Parts: sequence; structure tokens; C-alpha cells
Amino acid sequence: MIRILVAEDETKINDMICDYLDALGFAVTPALDGREALKLFRKDPADLILMDVMMPVLDGIDVLREIRKESRVPVIMVTAKAGEGDKVLGLELGADDYICKPFSMKEMAARVRAVLRRSEPATALSSDRDQDPVSLRELTLDPIKRSVKIREASVDVTAAQFSILYKMISSPGRVYTRMDLLKSFQEDPYEGYERSIDVHIKNIRKLIEENPSHPEYLQTVWGVGYRMREDL
Repeated sequence: MIRILVAEDETKINDMICDYLDALGFAVTPALDGREALKLFRKDPADLILMDVMMPVLDGIDVLREIRKESRVPVIMVTAKAGEGDKVLGLELGADDYICKPFSMKEMAARVRAVLRRSEPATALSSDRDQDPVSLRELTLDPIKRSVKIREASVDVTAAQFSILYKMISSPGRVYTRMDLLKSFQEDPYEGYERSIDVHIKNIRKLIEENPSHPEYLQTVWGVGYRMREDL
């Protein structure tokens, strides 16, 4: 059974989310503050964390920062603020998605399922070709293991980062707009935050480029988007 940790300090909202996810067949663990959420996760790691940004003791950003030191578990941030600052900071720290209050339980469940789905390894339903590792120079992606290696060293990436990398390495030289890349991991890209792609690209460069300020692999095409350099 898939385990979800729900970190939300408003008891009524926490209960509603937990009851709804429980009815869908998930095993749910509630936490009412950031410290409790971190303690529960370290005791019994969840398969996904749904976490409010504004919480007492430790806020969601601080909890995410600590979790990312030890795990790549999918994290969906919940915020009452629609401003870019919270979204960018959460994504820079490795959040997989975000959802703004107020939201419907159906929307929340759809986001949870989407993040879980893109966190799963490729299945037998995919063609054999789709499951083959893809390499470009010293960069290799394995869709079955959802693993990334650069210069023979493994690097940890989020589900969204893997989806972006896999799409781009599969067609080196092709220029992708931000919306193209958003579609690689967001079922309804128009609900997404298009500029989040810039944050994901920035984080990916930190992981795979020797000099992120002068990238060899992920190149910016000004005014359009990004491409994976093919003449390496």
C-alpha cells in the first residue's frame, strides 16, 4: 500500500485530506507541524509527502531542505500564497509539485496520482525500445531504474527532473519550449507554472554540468527554450 505523509497544521484541513486519501486506498500518516513531520518521515519513510509551507515549529521549506539531504521522496508543497517566491524556492529545494489553497480534494488527489505515476520506473507496458538506457557522451539515463549517471557517477534527481532530461536526451538538438517540457511531467500543463522549468533546468545543470554557468549539455535557446546539445 502506498504511504502518504500529510503535513498540515490546520486540523480540519489535515483531517479532510487524510480522510479523502484514506478512502482512495492510501495509507495516510498525519502531522500537525514541521518537526513532527520530519520525525515521522525518519521513523517510517513515506512514498510521498504532501506538505504545507506555513507550519509552526519548522515550516515546510525547512522540512523539505532537511528531507532532501537524505531522500528523493516525491514532495508536493501546499501554499496559501500564489506568489512566485514560494514556488521558486520550493522547486529549487527539490519539490516535485505544488498546489495552491484553496483546492478541491479531487484536484489534490489528481496531483498526488500524477506525481506518484511519474516517480515509478518504466513498466512492461512500455515498448522495449522505450525501456532502453539512453546515453549522450558521459550522460546516461535508465528509464527502468529511473537512474541518471554522469561521468560514471550516479546522481539523484526528482521525478520531474528525470522526465525533462529523458525527453531532451531522446532528441538531442531539438529545441523545446518551456510548455513542451512542462508537458513531459504535468498531465495538464496549463495548471502548471511554466517558469518552474527554468528552476528545474538550473537544478539539473548543477547535477550534470562541470560548470553550470557554461553548460555543455543543456543549452538555453534565448527567446524560445532549451535543447540538449548534440555535437558533443
